[in-house]
Order: sequence, then structure tokens, then C-alpha cells
Amino acid sequence: MKIFQTYSEISACIGQEIALTEWLSITQEQINLFAQATGDHQWIHVDPERAKAGPFGVPIAHGLLTLSLIPQFLTMSLRIEGARMGVNYGFNRVRFTAPVPVGSRLRARLALQAAEPLAPDGMQMTWLVTVERAGGDKPVCVAESLTRSYGAAA
Repeated sequence: MKIFQTYSEISACIGQEIALTEWLSITQEQINLFAQATGDHQWIHVDPERAKAGPFGVPIAHGLLTLSLIPQFLTMSLRIEGARMGVNYGFNRVRFTAPVPVGSRLRARLALQAAEPLAPDGMQMTWLVTVERAGGDKPVCVAESLTRSYGAAA
């Protein structure tokens, strides 16, 4: 866990990898719950029997499920002391570069690309998030995530 005391400390880390997270496991239950929440019941995600005959031999996670893990990866890896609130502001670029078969273990590399002050007491950060799958030969997702923090010391 990387702990920042001030926004100035964050700004000093632009261009650096800040964290490599712990692994998270992707279960069929998570995939099914995500399908239920989003209405995306594509067989390649939710039908294990049919997926056996599909291109991956097992169900795969929704790309957007993988993307939705980014806030969890950020929360488990860094903290800004004194911040009263943090929000996900959006994404500049997202690519799903490899499938995530059910049972996969994922982790993320977090690199700070930019940090800009927000008046009166905030900061917007741009994170390059590279999500890796254990045993995979390339990332499963690469995204520029924009987050905002409010209330920490400058």
C-alpha cells in the first residue's frame, strides 16, 4: 500500500509505476452477477456448457467486468491521507487485449501519468492501469483511468 501524505507527493511521482496489486480471482458467480446487473447475458460469459464448445473452452469475464475492477485495484494499492472523498472521473482510453477465462487471477500495474490540481482543494490523476492475468502472455486490459481526490493537503 502506497500512502501519500500530500498532493505534492503525488505530483512528484508522475511517470512512475506506483503499485503492483495483489491478485484477485474471477469466479463464475462474479460473472453471473455482473451479467445480471448489466443485462449482458451473452452465452460466452454465463453458459459454462455452451462455452466449453466456444473459442476459449470455458466462460470468459465481460470486458467491462474487468474494467470495473480498476477502482478496487486503486483502493487496495494506494491511499491519500486527509482526502475526504475520491471519485472515478472516467477513462481516456480502454483496450481489452486478451480474454479472462473463469478462474483467472488478475492483478494491476498502476503508473501515474498525470496529476493536475483542482480548485479549491483537489487533484485529478491519470493512471495507466495494466491488468495482467496469471500465466498470461499479455495484459487483459489496458486503460487510462481518471480519478479525482478532494480534501488532502497540497
